[in-house]
Amino acid sequence: MGYKHLKFPENSLFLVTGGAGFIGSNLCEAILEMGYKVRCLDDLSTGKQANVDMFIKNPNYEFIKGDIKDLDTCMKACEGVDYVLNQAAWGSVPRSLEMPLFYSLNNIQGTLNMLEAARQCGVKKFVYASSSSVYGDEPNLPKKEGREGNLLSPYALTKRCDEEWAKQYTMHYGLATIGMRYFNVFGRRQDPNGAYAAVIPKFIKMLLNGEVPTINGDGKQSRDFTYIENVIEANLKACLAPKEADGQAYNIAYGGREYLNDIYFGLTKALGVDTKPIYGPDRKGDIKHSNADISKAKELLGYDPEWDFKRGIDAAIEWYKENL
Repeated sequence: MGYKHLKFPENSLFLVTGGAGFIGSNLCEAILEMGYKVRCLDDLSTGKQANVDMFIKNPNYEFIKGDIKDLDTCMKACEGVDYVLNQAAWGSVPRSLEMPLFYSLNNIQGTLNMLEAARQCGVKKFVYASSSSVYGDEPNLPKKEGREGNLLSPYALTKRCDEEWAKQYTMHYGLATIGMRYFNVFGRRQDPNGAYAAVIPKFIKMLLNGEVPTINGDGKQSRDFTYIENVIEANLKACLAPKEADGQAYNIAYGGREYLNDIYFGLTKALGVDTKPIYGPDRKGDIKHSNADISKAKELLGYDPEWDFKRGIDAAIEWYKENL
């Protein structure tokens, strides 16, 4: 079913924080296409103006350049807003190990500022980005909400803290919060550049450029790669979820499992290149296997992802061929 049939009250205003980022810009685009209003808040520290330039002439679109670490900015951004989709955060497990103080300020205090602003402004629903990293070293597959292990990085800690703060805001202040535990999201507009780029766009770009990618570890690690369309569906359905869904976090994935070596050689085949990878050391703080049980999101949010890995990766390859 996807999300295009979903109906919100007329003139609904969505605030997308981190709206110039990969997931945020896709959310902005989907909401505008559905005919609703979007206010995008981004400090452009990791997001890109180019991701949202296409919306500038849309009368339903507004851009605020601002930082969620500043409470006044969050308050202004939340004025008159019906739904907050809080995507603003810094990602990357390895980078969080190098910058723990910044990650705490940006990902925890920034989210707390947004929760408080949303509460004071009477927002109907506060949907926020969490991460599969909150499962830490819990060894069982598939990953299931309520069965978390020891956290393995400052990044994972920030996401767990966000979940706990959101729960407090639902419990004590009546703010309807819903957390999205994303599992390895990929798709159009995901940045292939930089030391901390996600693996799929990075591999595609390097292979298209005739370069040799490095796989961290032995390539036998597995992930529940999730196409961006599924993530849009989850966020929008969360906005319409019943009250009993509030104050909780949900696995947002396809529920599949792909091995890195298989993905790599699948990409070389699809791109018509014969490039053997280099194998490097494991990344610090990484988990070996990740696979989601999505039954809770299906039951309470009505989440029903349509895009499996094959369909998603084919669409992503086409997009990068045209846009890199």
